[in-house]
Amino acid sequence: MKNKQEIKENIIKLMNNDLSEKIVDIKMLPASGSSRVYYRIQTEDKTYIATYNSNIEENIAFLVFSKHFSKANLPVPEIVSVNDEKDCYIQSDLGDTSLFNYVQNCVKNNLYDNATIELYKQSISNLVDFQIKGNKDLDYSVAFPAPSFNRNSVIDDLNYFKYYFLKVNDEINFNESRLNTDFQNIADFIMEAPADFFMYRDFQSRNIMIKDNKTYFIDYQGGRKGPLQYDIISLLYQVKAQLPNALRLELLDHYKNELSKYVNTEEISFDKYYNAFILLRLLQVLGAYGFRGFIQKKQHFIESIPFALNELIALKDSLHFPFETNELTNILNQIEKILPKYQPAENEKLTVVVNSFSFKNGGIPEDRSGNGGGFVFDCRALPNPGRYEEYKKLTGQDSEVQDYLNQYPEVHHFIELTQSIVSQSVDNYLERNFKNLFVNFGCTGGQHRSVFFAETTAKALHQKYPHIKVVLNHLVQNKYYVYENK
Repeated sequence: MKNKQEIKENIIKLMNNDLSEKIVDIKMLPASGSSRVYYRIQTEDKTYIATYNSNIEENIAFLVFSKHFSKANLPVPEIVSVNDEKDCYIQSDLGDTSLFNYVQNCVKNNLYDNATIELYKQSISNLVDFQIKGNKDLDYSVAFPAPSFNRNSVIDDLNYFKYYFLKVNDEINFNESRLNTDFQNIADFIMEAPADFFMYRDFQSRNIMIKDNKTYFIDYQGGRKGPLQYDIISLLYQVKAQLPNALRLELLDHYKNELSKYVNTEEISFDKYYNAFILLRLLQVLGAYGFRGFIQKKQHFIESIPFALNELIALKDSLHFPFETNELTNILNQIEKILPKYQPAENEKLTVVVNSFSFKNGGIPEDRSGNGGGFVFDCRALPNPGRYEEYKKLTGQDSEVQDYLNQYPEVHHFIELTQSIVSQSVDNYLERNFKNLFVNFGCTGGQHRSVFFAETTAKALHQKYPHIKVVLNHLVQNKYYVYENK
């Protein structure tokens, strides 16, 4: 992968050789969810977007698709220059405003205005054009990572949910073998849906740009041949958009009316498979949130989890497969009990969140309350039971580890000091009617010392201040507890 200076030199060379426009300014844009690097180039007359991506196959898919869609008069950026290595290209600038910016305002105001609804409908009309016109004579041999949405794609999405969400929320009990059987049956059912269309794969409001009140589209490099339902569901069930159900139905009707200009929705059994695709998309999204949040430690993905869970809870009673899905049903019936775990702390009473964490794996947690701070106590200067074989598979919740630590005077001194300073803040916060306090204990692996001190502190706070709420999170173990007198 090239460094920043090499990337800038490539961009300048492309501008000089292919466009012969004088660069006035060049700035790197904020990082997106991918590894691609973006720059905005200001010339004397206009602006461009330069993209660097070391994944050549992905670039080729985007470049070939862009050329094809432009010929089909679909609203995509114009590719104006590509280097010989195909790791850097320059495209027209569609601005910084996406449909999601409109969505955020609507969610904030708790009202979807007519202008935003019309942009949704325009986007949906464009989607139909992508799926039908864009599909005609498209070279799927360059599609990345696969030319079609096949059975493996479905199983991959379902397993994404299993490995990165279910298995890191051990409050949910399930039989993996029986769940795998349900997944196989669901995949077989979904693969019955007609799939001779262009599938955008990530059709959501962040990838729909608004310029001069018209919609334009980006990030279709993961497109492939596939079914119709997936993309419209990706837009209507984008969980952070919180679309009211009545508006969803109105937009779905608009989609079907537009689609009926090209295909008979009854002949392709569109409705028969619709809810199955909603399920698939929500499970895939929860898997993505789990991976980005729990594994990559990106907090804003964890904050999106309750929105997806609420959608899944609303969906579960309307799922009707022509076969039994007993294990999946068992899991969906347990989903509601983990919802409080991910709800933001918004209480009338003071909530103290106490975390144990690993400095090596994930680092200091972010404060989800919005309060923006709190205490971080480093336990690594204290005796470490993890050095001894008999404690390596145990945690600070086990009595053997607790007995080991309790024998040291410096451990008790640490407890006295940390609990004293935390109590001082609790007293002050109660006087000032503050609602959130953040307390973190970290050690090397987040297994022994940090767990012990977080556990001890949470219980002590609950005993001393029974009228407050104490939330205890052991982040490495993915365990949480709530101490609260109702």
